[in-house]
Amino acid sequence: MKNIMLLGSTGSIGTQTLEVVRTNEDMKVVSLAAYQNIDLLEKQIAEFEPEVVCVYKEEKALELKKRLQGKKVTVLTGMEGLTACATVLTGTIVVAAVVGMIGIRPVIEAIQANKDIAFANKETLVTAGHIIMPLVKKMGVKFLPVDSEHSAIFQCLQGVRHKEVEKLILTASGGPFRGKTRGELEKVTLQDALKHPNWSMGKKITVDSSTMVNKGLEVIEARWLFNIDFNRIQVVIQPQSIIHSMVEFRDGAVLAQLGTPDMRLPIEYALCYPERRQCMGERMDFTSLSAITFEQPDTETFRGLALAFKAGKIGGSMPTVLNAANERAVSLFLREKISYLAMADLIEDAMEMHKVMPEPSLEDILACEQEVYRYIDGRYQ
Repeated sequence: MKNIMLLGSTGSIGTQTLEVVRTNEDMKVVSLAAYQNIDLLEKQIAEFEPEVVCVYKEEKALELKKRLQGKKVTVLTGMEGLTACATVLTGTIVVAAVVGMIGIRPVIEAIQANKDIAFANKETLVTAGHIIMPLVKKMGVKFLPVDSEHSAIFQCLQGVRHKEVEKLILTASGGPFRGKTRGELEKVTLQDALKHPNWSMGKKITVDSSTMVNKGLEVIEARWLFNIDFNRIQVVIQPQSIIHSMVEFRDGAVLAQLGTPDMRLPIEYALCYPERRQCMGERMDFTSLSAITFEQPDTETFRGLALAFKAGKIGGSMPTVLNAANERAVSLFLREKISYLAMADLIEDAMEMHKVMPEPSLEDILACEQEVYRYIDGRYQ
């Protein structure tokens, strides 16, 4: 039995993970954690009967406790609750799908508790890859990617020796503004940015995809996950989202993982690895596919990608600055406090004011995040 601890159960990855669980009789949910959506969480509790749940927002947790009086489930809150949900004694694998820096500590605690990790929390590796990956090696747990791009690379690398890899090629759809000029992007509205052409995702990651910051964060993740230098990671635009990523080998051969844009496939692969199972959803129909095309990313217009490469190469605490500044910038944009193009400007300003810490501890990372938040919040009181 695969006993799943699901952090971020009410989000896009979380709800799709539960779709996968429904179709696999040997999967059981032992814990659920959400930020504040207790209406959906209550329905999930009724269906999956977990041992313990966490609502990060305390007032919402108290409300859920009242609703669940008499039910055999423990309701916790805050970071302590998240950590408890990630380290349930009977649990075997954590699906880390919370958004934001709050996901780092529970993942570390889960690894130390010998739990396998299926991760979709970008901040974990972007800010703390130098802490996480040595810990994964020390504890001997599985650290399995859920993001479609990293899952694709992971699949292409099965049975491959590391020294044979020439470079990793991360694909990107280009988002809703592919081909647009900076002048055209000056008029972008929030509604425009939330219309992704291929994928159904949460609001933040949809905006990140449109600015290509999301792809930049994935580049930093790939550097840690696959132990490869930034100069051997390439990003290409693949508008149809059919090729999810590729690996080029030193002899010139290229392996690619193809499939329909459906997150349930990489989720199920991570949960069942190394087994492949029947997965719901559409199949590729190559007879109806007219073309698979590629383009060079426009890093002058979509500056977020270039800033991410810069932050990753500087290293230390700079990726934390990139991530925290982007979180605040996207939040401001979602509340329509700043323009679309101002997001990249905010990230660049935060990076320029920061004094880099070469080997930040977890406490340093969290303090750096707060420093960036204060810097940006001070400008938009």
